Amino acid sequence: MRVRTIAVIGLIVVVAAVAVAVVIAALLTPQASNPAFTTAVAFVQAAGQGVDSAALTLLDDAMHAYVAARCADGSPSACIQSYTLPEWGSLVSAIFRRAAPDGQNWDVEVIAIYQHGEGASGVCSLIHVAPEPNGWRVAGWAGFVHCGAADLASANRAP
Repeated sequence: MRVRTIAVIGLIVVVAAVAVAVVIAALLTPQASNPAFTTAVAFVQAAGQGVDSAALTLLDDAMHAYVAARCADGSPSACIQSYTLPEWGSLVSAIFRRAAPDGQNWDVEVIAIYQHGEGASGVCSLIHVAPEPNGWRVAGWAGFVHCGAADLASANRAP
């Protein structure tokens, strides 16, 4: 009877330790459903597919000014599509890869898959998002290069 009690207590302790470890891991691992991350993915998807009406709503004021001054026809899609090679084809999808905090902001890495494929790891972009009263907004971008590129953070950087 005493051995059984010790075994039950040991089992409870092990289960509790595993549960605590799972909770800690979940709290420390950014989730793809985080609104900051979904904003970054939605921007890459919209701009990559030429849906400027959607892409523009995701930009902060400084990026609106940047796009108006530096992108053909004030189009975020024109900028983004100028970085990708025509032989890649059209954008098929964009997905969250990982993110790193930058103070209250996030640097979100997004993988985009194009029609004709671009390596096994896709095309990576780094989208800088910042909180605003009405949600998260894109405050900068870089990349839109093959994920194997040496320096994702400096390629095609805006602003």
